[in-house]
Amino acid sequence: MSLTGALAGTRVLDFTRVLAGPLCTMLLADLGAEVLKIERPGAGDDTRAWGPPFAGSESAYFLCLNRGKHSLELDLSGAAGRARARELALQADVVVENFRAGWMAAQGLGGDALRSEHPGLIYCSVTGYGQDGPDRDLPGYDFLAQGRAGLMSITGEADGPPLKVGVAVSDLTSGLFAAVGILAALQKRTLTGEGSSVDVALLDCQVAGLLNVASNALVSGRVPGRYGNAHPNIVPYQVFEAADGPIILAVGNDAQWRRCCPLLGHPEWADDPRFATNPARVAARETLAPRIAAVLRTRPVAEWLAAFAAAHVPAGPIQDIGAVFQDPQVLARGMVQEVAHPAAGLLRLIANPLLRHATTGRPPLLGEGGEDLAAQWCASPRSDGERR
Repeated sequence: MSLTGALAGTRVLDFTRVLAGPLCTMLLADLGAEVLKIERPGAGDDTRAWGPPFAGSESAYFLCLNRGKHSLELDLSGAAGRARARELALQADVVVENFRAGWMAAQGLGGDALRSEHPGLIYCSVTGYGQDGPDRDLPGYDFLAQGRAGLMSITGEADGPPLKVGVAVSDLTSGLFAAVGILAALQKRTLTGEGSSVDVALLDCQVAGLLNVASNALVSGRVPGRYGNAHPNIVPYQVFEAADGPIILAVGNDAQWRRCCPLLGHPEWADDPRFATNPARVAARETLAPRIAAVLRTRPVAEWLAAFAAAHVPAGPIQDIGAVFQDPQVLARGMVQEVAHPAAGLLRLIANPLLRHATTGRPPLLGEGGEDLAAQWCASPRSDGERR
């Protein structure tokens, strides 16, 4: 059953900009929520200017994070703008903001102040370092979170410098955690009638995103290093060079390894005590990996991929982004959607993976649709303790 419209009737007042917050509110819009995005008059979200490339007057960066929303220009530096924002927040189910900690409260738009009049309000704040702690007032960006949370220390070649990930993964995980927190808060309100505060920090989310690497460190007491394209806990699970380019071989268990060995021309490796189990292979990494590399260099990528696929051994290519959007599986799954845009024409955008074949709207022009939606909210006031 499709999730399209799952949040129909849910009102989201969106004070976010850049990536983490807008990703969160876009996911809510994809699921059917009415999202009213508050933007600076004349300028809008910072990312509207983050180009090239541009499609018409809109940056590609902005377009990927704001589909399905309505835009309302509102100056929060003035009393009239703050009063309008408060009026709208009191008609919303959810408020999402990503100003520095305490700024919204100083404007009379903090969660505690709003919930004194609207107890069922869900108030989500997305910041670099959270609402408390010694560094709550520091400005935060994805790059800083990747560095401070340790992700860069484990990214890159063993003998190279720390590297950031090519996509803003700290922002991405924070946007996802924010959306999950809001969905949980909506369910809690359905059960109890109570609103909630959702405090999301980029640093927290990136620490949580270390997952198995963090667990390795906490269990062993050892500080993890960089493995390049290899894996600290699984062998072989890395990039090798085939005759005409790189290939990923990702043997996740011993049964896969037993099927892999004959393909590599060494069926005896499956029973060799040095290589028969994953712990043994991890211990013998420096012996085994060069032997596998020597074999894989003898045939082209396509031949290896066909052989591994036939034996159900996990392997795959390394594609550039252009190839990704020509990949038959990506296209078959509906991960690229086309939407018409008044300034940019026909846009190709990434689809929501939960709603791959659904139409999820388009990004708004600055100020588009916001006044009409705001008027609808105010003409149809919320009912305390109830969802519309």
